[in-house]
Amino acid sequence: MRKGRKILGIALVGAMLVSAFGCGKNGANAPVKEEAQDHTLYPMAAESFVGDTMPYFDGGTYHIFYLADMRDGKVGYHPWALMDTEDFTSYEFFGEVIPYGESADTQDNALGTGSVIKDKSNVYHAFYTGHNDIRSPKEAIMHATSTDLKHWEKQPDDTFISDGTYSTDDFRDPYVLYMEDEDEYWMLITTRKDNMGVIAKYVSKDLKTWTDGGVFFKNDMGSDSNLECPTLLKYQGEWYLTFSDQWPNRVVHYRKTDDLTKGFEKPEKDSFDGNGFYAGRLETDGNRLFLVGWNGTKVDHLDGGDYEWGGNMVAHELVQEADKSLHVVLNSSIAKELNHPLDNNPQQYTESIERKDSSYRFSGKEYEMVRMQLLEGSYLIEADIADYNKDGLFGFAFNPDEEQVGNLNLVFDVKHGEIKFYNTNQLYAQDPQTTVDFDFGDCEAIHVSLVISDGVAVMYVNDTVALTARMYMSQGTDWGFFSIESPVSFQNVSLSK
Repeated sequence: MRKGRKILGIALVGAMLVSAFGCGKNGANAPVKEEAQDHTLYPMAAESFVGDTMPYFDGGTYHIFYLADMRDGKVGYHPWALMDTEDFTSYEFFGEVIPYGESADTQDNALGTGSVIKDKSNVYHAFYTGHNDIRSPKEAIMHATSTDLKHWEKQPDDTFISDGTYSTDDFRDPYVLYMEDEDEYWMLITTRKDNMGVIAKYVSKDLKTWTDGGVFFKNDMGSDSNLECPTLLKYQGEWYLTFSDQWPNRVVHYRKTDDLTKGFEKPEKDSFDGNGFYAGRLETDGNRLFLVGWNGTKVDHLDGGDYEWGGNMVAHELVQEADKSLHVVLNSSIAKELNHPLDNNPQQYTESIERKDSSYRFSGKEYEMVRMQLLEGSYLIEADIADYNKDGLFGFAFNPDEEQVGNLNLVFDVKHGEIKFYNTNQLYAQDPQTTVDFDFGDCEAIHVSLVISDGVAVMYVNDTVALTARMYMSQGTDWGFFSIESPVSFQNVSLSK
């Protein structure tokens, strides 16, 4: 036996693996052969990465406007671009639709987040942030119109800035909705007042002239963070407000109420995902509800790097519970898309593990692992996890090293009530890159659906919480599931493409 590295404050012995029955011919790096057509489920355009998204449903289609992160070194940046989808499994790209300003001193030298709405005359209106670091104020709310969502005419006369009531440099991310009872339009704006992040409300009758309607929502998280990319919509009788905290956690939060005049309630679990998913915005077709954001690339496109701004678009489906809280679930359309079963026989597994068909019982002795063969493209891993104790520590590993420890690890930490992503094989010797809270106490078993596509991994747990991570080496490398001194069963393990 080799002496393992210290990944838990104790010396772990390298896992003694035995060959799995019927798997000897596959080899350590044999690709899976199958005939399913493959395409990315978490898109980015050929010419740019995807920044903040602005989903708009109209005519049976989700029109996803987004800030096109070109990274081309030009003075101007982040034009609006557009892609369309019907179910968040396949996309049609239209490229740039609203350009940034023509010179370095224009207010919209950089375009920022906004929203789209259709008026009573069927004219589309885009409201967006004009940002310029060399101007004062740096940010303004700007306006463009269109009759087809693809060709836009800017309306520079409608530009407005903070009058000083709110920050003049943080004044952005307009979200516009029509309030039928009041017969007026509301615009929510991310800004600051009295050194605190707030969402301001502006009001208009004609989508041209806007008046300050006061602070709509004030940061209630115990920080002074800006509340970026807000959305407000009514779904199945309840109002939902979402926003992303710019610091310190950088996750998407939500609040709910059945009456806007009463203020908002903070749900017990007020977020959907970790810091691998940002700037999520709500949109609905009236039946299904989605939260659309992005998963960042990493510095130098290396798994060990920090997250960057912009990357691949990720959309979560949300469901409403009886108490009107929202839970994040695997998009049912993706589940239908990834319906081609794959061979799920392991290459090897630790000799102390008991295997029966597609289920594995871990003894809890030292470090144990089931090592599976490599997968490529878009695929779905599903499993039921049971028989763990209050100190359980187990999970999924990708790109394992010579000691069978993953260089990328999705870890279930029962003792601390957390699910974690480590972009290192030094578990617990380094901090996780992403952490989400999860209550294991009431769970007899955990159902996991893990979707991987184009270097993005999105794990859904018990139709309650998601954890999104950038994992470049989830493509073309071996993977597996493991336990660290913890008895646990991985049951009904399945793979599909």
